[in-house]
Formats: sequence, C-alpha cells, structure tokens
Amino acid sequence: MSRPSRLAVVSAFAAIYLIWGSTYLAIGFGVAAIPPFLLAGARFMVGGLAFIAWAWSHDARRPTALHWMTTACLGVLMAAGGNGLVSWALQTVQSGLGALLVSLVPLWVVLIDWFRPKSRRPPGRVLLGLALGFGGVALLITPPGGGMGQIDPVGAGTIVVAGLLWASGSVYSRHAPQPASQALSSGMQMLAGGCVLLVLSTMTGEFARVDWAAVPNRAWGAWAYTTVFGSVAYGSYLWLLKASTPAKAATYAYVNPVIALLLGYLLGDEVLTLWTMGCSTAVVIAVLLVVSK
Repeated sequence: MSRPSRLAVVSAFAAIYLIWGSTYLAIGFGVAAIPPFLLAGARFMVGGLAFIAWAWSHDARRPTALHWMTTACLGVLMAAGGNGLVSWALQTVQSGLGALLVSLVPLWVVLIDWFRPKSRRPPGRVLLGLALGFGGVALLITPPGGGMGQIDPVGAGTIVVAGLLWASGSVYSRHAPQPASQALSSGMQMLAGGCVLLVLSTMTGEFARVDWAAVPNRAWGAWAYTTVFGSVAYGSYLWLLKASTPAKAATYAYVNPVIALLLGYLLGDEVLTLWTMGCSTAVVIAVLLVVSK
C-alpha cells in the first residue's frame, strides 16, 4: 500500500484511542440489560453489512473464496473472540478494570510477531515501553493496601484470553490475504464475527431471556454508540495494522484504560484515585516510547 498521510494516521490513532476507550463503559451499560453475545453480535452484523454495502457502492472488487476464509478467521479471532468475550466478561468486571486487562494486548502482539519465522527482535525502546506499560497496569490493579476491589477471576481470566485472541488476529491480519478494499475487508470480518456471536447467543439461550420492553434507553443508546463509533474504530485499527505496525497499533490498549477509568469515575461510579492517575501517566509515557520513531 502507498504511504499514508500523517493526518490519516493521526485520525486513525485518535479513533482507536478515544472511541475504544469510551466503548468499555458503553458496553457495560449495554450488557446490564441486553445479553452480551446478542449485544455484540447484532452490533457487528449491522456494522459489517454497512461496511460491505459502502465498499460495493464504491466499486470494490468482488472477494475471492480465499478472502472469505481469511476474513472469517480474523472475524472469529478478533470480533467474536476478542470483543465478544470482553462483552461477556464486563457483566462482572467493571469497565475500567476490563480496559486495564486488555492492555496486555501489545505484549502479546510483540511476542507473537517476534516468534514468527524470520522476524526480528523488537528494538530496546519498544521493549522498554512495553515493560513500563505492563508495569503501570500491574500497579493500577494492585495498589498499596489492596486492589481495586473484588475482582471476578473468571471474568478477568476471560478478558486475558480475549486479549490473546485479539493479538493473534492482529498479527495474522497484517500478513493474511484480504480484499484490496479496507472497508470491504473490515465489513467481512465484522459480519463473520457477528454471525458467530449470534450463534453463541442462540445456543446459550440469550434470546429467550430478553425482555425487550424492559430494556432502558441507556442500553439502546450504548448499543447504537458501539455499533456506529465502535465500527469506525474497528476499521481504523485494521487499517493501522497495515499502515503502521502491529505493536504500534496495539498501543490503543495502553491509552484505553486511562479513558475508561476517567469515564467510569465520571459516569459509572467506578473507582479513581491519585494512585490510578499516577500509574496512568506511566502508561501514557509507555505509549510514547512504543509509538515514537
């Protein structure tokens, strides 16, 4: 691909940093009334169909069978495995903590990319940034005198697994054959992930448990927000995987906790202390180390 403009790169990073940071709280609001697999599945189905329609209206080339296979694999790893499992876990894990656990993603990305055949060792600056970011997150979770409250081990472990699946998809996305149209590729991935999530929703009996008349406006608003803006951020991230590097694109996971913690404190009655603010500063510095040339 041709070298992207600086404005395009900055805009894409802004989308994955700011929008995704806010979606944790939105998902938390949504899963309080709408089952998680149904919430995420419907979101990705609508977003995926919209991306595909837009791409075809702009004369995108018809995808091959191989393109469908690779994008389906990416959709299962990232949309269903990554986002879907996080949505499920946010039923019992507060949004700020969920974002902190997802910040393991850059570490997984660097390690997976490092162990690929013929790959090179990450530069020392990147390793330092990853260590600083991981350390900042660890201190955020375990401050002096105790953690951030009672942590559900199943929910927390699920988010860690989701991060590993997302990181695997991120590295694979950079090298997998995909349609030339980024919008089409993004839409196909979201559509595949949405289908898997809706199947899971059906298998776990989520449809039967929903009282649609009792779903509050806040939950509907959360679904609409994650569907529209979350899809924009998802497409921006997939584009950055090719326009930048997996390690740099994955630094969203260091900034998202800061945004999620602030919004959780302001809008979701979650914990925010001077300790968390100080550790979040270390996380931001880590991002600068990894992203800067």
